[in-house]
Amino acid sequence: MVLSVGRSSEEGKSLLSKLPKVELHVHLDGSLKPETVKELAIEQNEPLPIESDEELLSCMRADEHCADLKQYLSTFSFVLPYLQTARALERVAYELIEQAAGQRVKYIEVRFAPQLHLQKGLSVREVIQHVIDGLKRGESTFGTIARAIVICMRSHSDEMNRAVIREAAGFRGRGVVAVDLAGDEASFPPGLFRGLFAEARQLGLNITIHAGEAAGADNVLEAIKGLGALRIGHGVRMLEDPAVIRLVKERRIPLEMCPLSNIQTKAVAGWEAYPIRRYMEEGIIVTVNTDNMTVSGTTLTKEYELLAEQLGFTPDEIAQIIRNGVKAAFLEEEEKRLLIQSVEQELAELGVGQKDS
Repeated sequence: MVLSVGRSSEEGKSLLSKLPKVELHVHLDGSLKPETVKELAIEQNEPLPIESDEELLSCMRADEHCADLKQYLSTFSFVLPYLQTARALERVAYELIEQAAGQRVKYIEVRFAPQLHLQKGLSVREVIQHVIDGLKRGESTFGTIARAIVICMRSHSDEMNRAVIREAAGFRGRGVVAVDLAGDEASFPPGLFRGLFAEARQLGLNITIHAGEAAGADNVLEAIKGLGALRIGHGVRMLEDPAVIRLVKERRIPLEMCPLSNIQTKAVAGWEAYPIRRYMEEGIIVTVNTDNMTVSGTTLTKEYELLAEQLGFTPDEIAQIIRNGVKAAFLEEEEKRLLIQSVEQELAELGVGQKDS
């Protein structure tokens, strides 16, 4: 099936909303519902420094004039004070799965940095546990399989990040599927973290690294060769070095691309420069994700619609991206086999992405 999904194609947009989806790159603290932040502020007796719902949303969302990744990341500081309790963490994790299920997401990996949630006395271990509890409750209620990726922050000390790695390892097989490196990529290149991720590998943790977003292709190279990344978050600037393109292709390293976010952070100049189709033509494994549903004002359905409207993607091409996401998931093999089976069945029922189409 090769159905056009242009601006006037309501049938096509309806089809995209029905597709089974996979989300591999979404940040917990970037995907809160504004009404939840209001309620948490009341519960915690910490009034919001705003006067209207419109002002609240403007504090939580990057606008179209966002200058760069640093400005984009500044939105997170607004909500973090309200994410310092067990109750809050479990609630927002649960609600993220609720939001994902509403988009027909069948599997999701939710990432968060435990060290950002210690201001009211929680330990790193407790933060991880409460997020996982919320994810599990969401999975049980809504049916979306949910796992966690634990983030080390580039701006944090080696000691703090090693504590995160070691606690994450204790949850391997109990909800945590990988560790990540995030934050200000331009100021803290991945080479600074070789020792940290060597320990992560020794502890048996899967690794995904934010790279090639706010800095060049050499960061992708270092993330793979120096840190042991099995997936790359974003990777939009790999085009700067054909050798890095070849490495990613040869090693079959999946990319966790986040189109709208990448354009908002000025990782690329605009849709005409967005490299996703080029990557697919090169044989690179591409997945599409939201990054931050609230900060970017997006959903997976919206991301698919934008690919169709801006870059001419067909439902069959989007189905291939979804398949890529299932195969790239940090999920146990038997669970992955069942997920593949379920997604293929739903795609077949929708008549999308058939092998002989």
